[in-house]
Amino acid sequence: MKAPPQGWPRIASSLFYNDANTAIAWLVRAFGFTVQLKVDGPDGTVLHSQLSYGEGLIMVGEGRADRTQRFGIPLRSPLACDGTNTQALMVYVDDAEAHCARARAEGARIVMEPAVQDYGPGYWADRCYGALDLDGHLWWFCERVRDPA
Repeated sequence: MKAPPQGWPRIASSLFYNDANTAIAWLVRAFGFTVQLKVDGPDGTVLHSQLSYGEGLIMVGEGRADRTQRFGIPLRSPLACDGTNTQALMVYVDDAEAHCARARAEGARIVMEPAVQDYGPGYWADRCYGALDLDGHLWWFCERVRDPA
């Protein structure tokens, strides 16, 4: 398998928010993302963005119901869909407790407090917590506490 382009992970996800500018600033403060690129449109909305966390990458864009579809596909925030999520993102962090405290302080809704998820001695164990961001996207943040035997 060929390597992905320089600076890109093999898989990246796109998330859509009612206000991408606000979401990007919040993701930086609450979850510790770094803005790699943000392209603003003439009306001040975000045309494209790239946020990194370590070697991970997400793209954040506008997803309001009053926005034009792209490629004939409506792109929406969970706020525009009664909170429905069709994907959840998982990110490995160095310290799940500290990360959770930071997210909570910025207003993330913690849906599962940090707890060890142990799949048995032949598998791994992670300390994870679940959070909803300001538009209701579901995130899992995990810290590896035991590698597979």
